[in-house]
Amino acid sequence: MKIIVGLGNPGTLYERSRHNIGFLVVDRLSATHHILISTKRFKALFGKGRIDTQEIVLTKPMTFMNLSGEAVTKVLSFFHCGPEDLIVIHDDLDLPLGRLRFKLRGGDGGHLGVRSIIESLGDPAFLRLKVGIGRPPREMDPAEYVLSPFDRIEHPLLLRAIDQAAEAIEVAIIDGIPTAMNRFQKKIKIEEG
Repeated sequence: MKIIVGLGNPGTLYERSRHNIGFLVVDRLSATHHILISTKRFKALFGKGRIDTQEIVLTKPMTFMNLSGEAVTKVLSFFHCGPEDLIVIHDDLDLPLGRLRFKLRGGDGGHLGVRSIIESLGDPAFLRLKVGIGRPPREMDPAEYVLSPFDRIEHPLLLRAIDQAAEAIEVAIIDGIPTAMNRFQKKIKIEEG
């Protein structure tokens, strides 16, 4: 079983913010694979289903970002899973919008949600899919930027990034992480025409 966690902040205020791109990718996987994310326990919303033959649990922590580890550790424990079964999808300021990067193990890269999960698990050995949201304009505080919505110009690339991130997760589960890395760790371009 794989526990797939999209990071974000709960509530309508943050629904379309850059920080919630993990939620958006999990929502896309939910729609594609007809997995209802409706069970409310352990400070999380989750739903169980399959991608191909692999059993999965799609999870959205309902804590704020910097407390994500509380929900994630409880969901892992409930399903008798360890860090090796965890895939976390989150935003990344250091990648341009639309760029994807897988990371296995390592530090939190300054991401408070990832930091909370590492601290709660006591183990950084889980797979992450970073989805680029780009850097803020010089005059804007990064904390304010991640909580801001995507603008209209970014919208086509955002939709494509969500689709690509969901597909990258599917490929990682079905064909393995190296295949997914080779296929998706490149810049996504908006199709012309």
